[in-house]
Amino acid sequence: MSEVEYRALPSFQEIVGAPGPHPAHTKELMLFGQFVGSWDVESHQRAPDGTERTLHGEWHFFWALEGRAIQDVIIAPRRNERDSNRWQMGDYQTALRFYRPDDGTWDVTAISPPNNQVHRLVARQIGDKIVLEGVRPDGKPQRWSFYEITEARCRWRGEVSFDGGSSWFVDEEMVLTRRRTQSTQ
Repeated sequence: MSEVEYRALPSFQEIVGAPGPHPAHTKELMLFGQFVGSWDVESHQRAPDGTERTLHGEWHFFWALEGRAIQDVIIAPRRNERDSNRWQMGDYQTALRFYRPDDGTWDVTAISPPNNQVHRLVARQIGDKIVLEGVRPDGKPQRWSFYEITEARCRWRGEVSFDGGSSWFVDEEMVLTRRRTQSTQ
């Protein structure tokens, strides 16, 4: 393919992106639609052996597929902070989230090529939280939650169970802070 032909192709955003939620389920789509935009992330990660680390990253949410889905990309450490040592076992993940009107849940598939992982979860609102439940690639139950959600800030927690769901270990906690756009600065 020549350079000229390549430039003529539409962008990924033009093909997949959408300006907002699909009108058939606008209210329901705002469960994750409220996150559309860019966020700065402070991630505190814990291993079962007590090892801890903190990463700073970025998380971007977009309307996709005629506004029927939300696609997001999380990058930690931030793109401008990556090097071969810090990037090892960091996170570079994209997720596609879509609403299922038949039962009021969301189907979420997150892929992380650097970590060779695919996560399938079902999300629903429980009180003032958004809870995603599934099974990790290693077969252990996992739970991800968004909570303390405001327009400018929220928290996220990742949990894993080593005993089939009887107890939960918090392996990651994140604070998300919405980036201000040029028009709001």
